[in-house]
Amino acid sequence: MGRAGYDSGEFELSETMSEFVASEPVAVGDTDVPVFRILGRNPGPMTGPGTNSYLMGRERLCLLDPGPLDPDQLQCFLQAIGQRKLEYILLTHTHGDHSPGAAPLSDATGAEVVGLPAPDAIGQDHSFQPTRNWQHGDLIDLGEYRLELIHTPGHVSNHICYLLLEEGLLFTGDHVLQGTTSVILPPDGNMSDYLNSLRLLQQRDLRYLAPGHGGLMSQPQEEITNLIAHRLKRESKIVSSMQSLGACKIDELVLVAYDDVAPHLIPWAKKTLTAHLVKLQDEGRASLSESLWALTG
Repeated sequence: MGRAGYDSGEFELSETMSEFVASEPVAVGDTDVPVFRILGRNPGPMTGPGTNSYLMGRERLCLLDPGPLDPDQLQCFLQAIGQRKLEYILLTHTHGDHSPGAAPLSDATGAEVVGLPAPDAIGQDHSFQPTRNWQHGDLIDLGEYRLELIHTPGHVSNHICYLLLEEGLLFTGDHVLQGTTSVILPPDGNMSDYLNSLRLLQQRDLRYLAPGHGGLMSQPQEEITNLIAHRLKRESKIVSSMQSLGACKIDELVLVAYDDVAPHLIPWAKKTLTAHLVKLQDEGRASLSESLWALTG
């Protein structure tokens, strides 16, 4: 997949990426600390070629986002690890395409599980259990490299990005995707939090973005700036659509504000539209009354 524009690729990832082969470790980035992507065997409209797992380190290893339950993929992980020590399993968040594989991998290797507990929301992997209480700013020091936990709520409330400090490589999970935008899932997901999390990343010295779906990005600050601009442009279109429609239901508004999105993606667009509307409501710019949304002031 070439890099689709944010508008043409919104909510959906291409499944046709010739450089992506499931289950095979592929080196990513020009890094001194070895980093390998191991693609999941779960391609689809919302996962693209599949979920990216990342194996990093020389002798003291971490594996990020082991994906869904898949015994064959587990064996691929164990083969890639070999006789070395897997010390940590890192989770960006607890959606079913990212976290369920953590438990069997931990059982097989004894690795410690890193992440935030699943929120009380639909679509979360509530079986996920981190091995301790992890927090924003925690540092995992393996001697040969260090990883910093950066809490990035927005897509969901328990989302974490992991920064490989020696390389400036940020593992972004579903916070920043290549060539598309992630769905914001209220009430647990929050558009204001999402934008604030992106702005937090603008303050960091980044060299690469390694997303949960799609390819490595080598211009991280440009990607983040464009993503913020895209979200604000969509918000502006929502406001102008509300000005034209007057008080309206969300089913009516989504067809106008997201008229550039494919019809089969409208249900996902409604979720992100709701997140935008909640943001406008929190800012005193919109109100909801008897299922009708309207601008205020």
